[in-house]
Amino acid sequence: MPIRPPALDDRSFDDLVADLVRRIPAHTPEWTNPREGDPGRTLIDLFAWLADTILYRANLIPERQRLAFLRLLGSPMRPAIPARGLLQLSIDDPAATAPVDLPLRASIDKPVPFETDSEITVHAIQGSCYLKRRMTAAEAGQLRDLLPDLRDLYGVADDPLGYVTTPVFANGKADPAGIDVAADSIDGCLWIALLAGKPDQAQVAATRSELGGGAGNRRRTLNVGVAPALAIPSLFEDIGIRARVPHAWEISTPHGDGEDYLPLEVIDDGSAGLTRAGVVRLLLPGRDDIGAPSNDVLHQLRAGVGDRPPRIDDADVAARLVAWLRLRPDPAARLTSLRLAWAGINAVAIEQRRTLGRQTIGQGTGASDLEVSLGAMSVEPDSLAIEVEEEEGMRPWRAVEDVAAAARGERVYSLDSEAGTVRFGDGVRGRAPDAGRIIQVARMRVGGGAAGNLPPGTIKTITAPAGAPRLKVTQALPTVGGADAESLVDAEARIPAQIRHGGRAVTAADYRELALRTPGLAVGRVEVLDRFKPHQRRDGVPGVVSVMVLPARGDTDAPAPRPDRPFLETVYAWLDERRPLATELYVIGADYVPLGVSAAVELADSKQRDAVLNQVAAAIRLHLWALPPGGPDGRGWPLGRAVDDRMIETVVARVPGVAAVAPIRLFGRASGESRWRPVREDASGRGRLPLLRWQMPELLMLSLTVGAEAAVSLTSGPAAGAKTVAVPVVPEVC
Repeated sequence: MPIRPPALDDRSFDDLVADLVRRIPAHTPEWTNPREGDPGRTLIDLFAWLADTILYRANLIPERQRLAFLRLLGSPMRPAIPARGLLQLSIDDPAATAPVDLPLRASIDKPVPFETDSEITVHAIQGSCYLKRRMTAAEAGQLRDLLPDLRDLYGVADDPLGYVTTPVFANGKADPAGIDVAADSIDGCLWIALLAGKPDQAQVAATRSELGGGAGNRRRTLNVGVAPALAIPSLFEDIGIRARVPHAWEISTPHGDGEDYLPLEVIDDGSAGLTRAGVVRLLLPGRDDIGAPSNDVLHQLRAGVGDRPPRIDDADVAARLVAWLRLRPDPAARLTSLRLAWAGINAVAIEQRRTLGRQTIGQGTGASDLEVSLGAMSVEPDSLAIEVEEEEGMRPWRAVEDVAAAARGERVYSLDSEAGTVRFGDGVRGRAPDAGRIIQVARMRVGGGAAGNLPPGTIKTITAPAGAPRLKVTQALPTVGGADAESLVDAEARIPAQIRHGGRAVTAADYRELALRTPGLAVGRVEVLDRFKPHQRRDGVPGVVSVMVLPARGDTDAPAPRPDRPFLETVYAWLDERRPLATELYVIGADYVPLGVSAAVELADSKQRDAVLNQVAAAIRLHLWALPPGGPDGRGWPLGRAVDDRMIETVVARVPGVAAVAPIRLFGRASGESRWRPVREDASGRGRLPLLRWQMPELLMLSLTVGAEAAVSLTSGPAAGAKTVAVPVVPEVC
């Protein structure tokens, strides 16, 4: 039987009244008719009501003991996790030339409070990204006869390699699919044109002067935001700490013949070597070393040739050019792919927090184990600064994990981040604030939650310093990572698992429970494949544990749930700290096998054709779905279980409105193929798609008809109604 906390007294209000009424003949035999409404009966009801409330409070004791036990484990409820993202700022005045300095923790009030993670100098320039894009086959055929003439014109010894100057991330918008800088360009570089607000030579010169230090002639910094494309990792890709991409940031100079660049010093790299979305802070040179080669072929015939910046044929854009910034991967690394979802200048990282200044939160009582509320929840531990009044004034106290481990007289406190409370010592283990002494928070940051996960374009304003020009905000990427604080129910559910594994992953159940409770992630399913090495598809390898994780997703009409790289990296980092030292850990996604299903049904009512077919499709998708409540048993499709056409027939037959089901036909296809092949029947005549123990089916094609026979073939092609749009790739310029 299930273990339930017992009720110390299970009597209800009616039970108490009935018990008291039964006692009347024994104590007051002259009261022969204790009907409702009598003064005596009213007293009985009042006493029963008082007793019922007392019993209710008494029955809460087991629940309070569970909560007290949770605190004794030293595992408080988890606080909310803040969302993070990137913003691009610009001065909303085309005539401006002077930059605007924003301090650390500049605030964003709407729609959710955010703060900047660093200071930023917003320069009066705009950044336009370009690639020297490789020519397509059609473009190469069109210009085949022109390339020899270009070789003679420019005097190059080798065959010229034509390119097309192609803008990317136009208007500051991101490309979720990503632009492959290494594969799509002839030089493997990303070029960022730094443009003044107006095509005026005086303003361009003034902007270049400010960029190089201004009147104070002090070197300034430029923030560049980059975001790698978040692609789904390849099957069983090794997930861990990614290697940094070796690269250099360079700026064009007015010296030489246009092929000279100055390498820029990287002050801070929030992108961790182009492996995650972040801000790179670059130290710019002086004004004399900042410039751009001529873009006019009448003055510089070799504009855009060789290692020079890409040639821009738009006269208005060329007239605003201040300098070129170049992201150049190290040629020695021989990168074959570098996909970026977005890049832009004047970028700053933001976090869903708000900073609170000094405030008084209470007074000391001299008693031991004093607990004081901070007045806010989900407090960032590293930002909290507590000061307590003493004889010489306010004095800072230090945060520790547990004040019970502190020495006598030590000025320490412990923080419950989720609840927003601090607890002091008892005088023997940690010092207790003296009676009447003021306790203050010097500074703290609070915030977080799923409300901070905002789509692109949601954040539009930022608080600028007084007297500064208005700033324009562009949010090209969504803010991600926000999660609500842990609920009391979830915290109580952790108690048995906490006792079993103690925060260590040893058994398969330990890995499963820990992975499901990865902070900040909605994990839908976890499977543990012991002794399985994913890269080699080998079973029985000692010391290897592969953990398959799938993100939670409720829409069965969407593609099969696949974790992206940040998802897998978060789970890996969480489990890696808790695995045994000698265990080789892999965190992987699912290996989906393509599946096509052809079905035909007879309807009980022909007037409800579309409704019944929609229900049949939903039933088949749910039966083959990888997450609960899908699968044959409601826990998602079991790993390694073969797909059986008879089981699908049974599922279809249960749909209301289906009078009969024709034999189901299953189809499969090899990886990379588009042609569907019928699944072979076994000796019993059943169609079965066999799966290995790490595989699950993915329904990619579903054909439903009304009739006595299912379709014998499946075809795949472009969706109905799709249109193709012809666009020019090489402009003809006279």
